Amino acid sequence: MEQIDLSDNVKLIVKENVLAVFCDSVLKTISSAFYNGGAKQVKAILNVGVPEGYNDRSLHLDPLELITSSAAKVGLNKEYLAMVTAAKIKNFSLVTKKATDCSVCVIATAGCSHGESSGEEMDVQEIVGTINIIVFIDGNPSESCMVAALITATEAKSAVLRDFDVRSRYTGDSATGSITDSVTVASICQGKTFNLGGPASKLGKLVGYCARKAVTEALLKQEPIWACRTVLDRLKERHLSVEKLAAEISKVEGLTVTADGLTKILKGNPFDLIYLLAAAKMDDDYKKNLLPTDFTDWNEISKFFGTSAQKELESIKTPNYEFVDLPPFIKHTLIKIVRNAQSEH
Repeated sequence: MEQIDLSDNVKLIVKENVLAVFCDSVLKTISSAFYNGGAKQVKAILNVGVPEGYNDRSLHLDPLELITSSAAKVGLNKEYLAMVTAAKIKNFSLVTKKATDCSVCVIATAGCSHGESSGEEMDVQEIVGTINIIVFIDGNPSESCMVAALITATEAKSAVLRDFDVRSRYTGDSATGSITDSVTVASICQGKTFNLGGPASKLGKLVGYCARKAVTEALLKQEPIWACRTVLDRLKERHLSVEKLAAEISKVEGLTVTADGLTKILKGNPFDLIYLLAAAKMDDDYKKNLLPTDFTDWNEISKFFGTSAQKELESIKTPNYEFVDLPPFIKHTLIKIVRNAQSEH
């Protein structure tokens, strides 16, 4: 069992699949937790990890069985709230930052193999990956301040996913979270009173800093892949697998290429991969009509992406390119890459 003091009468305990924030008196909480969430007063906040091999059907039919049996491991049978996560509890991160009249501790566990973008259509077949955040404020925030702090922590979480370019598994769009994330804000409500918890407030700056750093650390502990993906990995996350790219580019007359052949071409020249990732980022903005207004026809401009001069491409005809079902910048960049590679041979 691991124990860490967060303040004079609040401690963090980690035991097996349970992470618990205990208070000797009472914690005032605002929480989106599955069990006992809302605005409550509790003695403890639990983050319960789903054990390896635990039956998914059992979890969804009776999640309380896992919660209550896990709470018993740390001596609790009442006066607690609980979040549940598929991430390993041992991969938690704790970040603390102090000011002259308050301090903030954020404990996070994170997995984002099931990224989503809020507001998109989702057909959920399985639930994997969860980002759970506990914000402990050693101060006296008002209830509305705690709600604002919860929003600030959520913004920080989404900023981390943007930093890592995590994509939605449903659309390939930029992810804002995973489908089962939870945030809990807690305080013993002693000391200086705070009424503001937004990102620009004194308290909110502490919350935002700690939450962003804690989620970053926890995500890299749980899923180190986010720090070392290849360009082809990042294109696949956008629903542009090398198989799809090869199939679409082969619609262009004279540019037939297999997935293995395309992989060889791309890996043979790092500059091609740089152009392709840059094209993907241009397509992100093109899709949302967010490209700058310097040009009126970005679809036409995409044909010249990666070339030093417009005249260079005007003399080259591309039969059947209009049948290629790819975003415009990716499409024209890939056409040039494959054409150049084949002309060299």
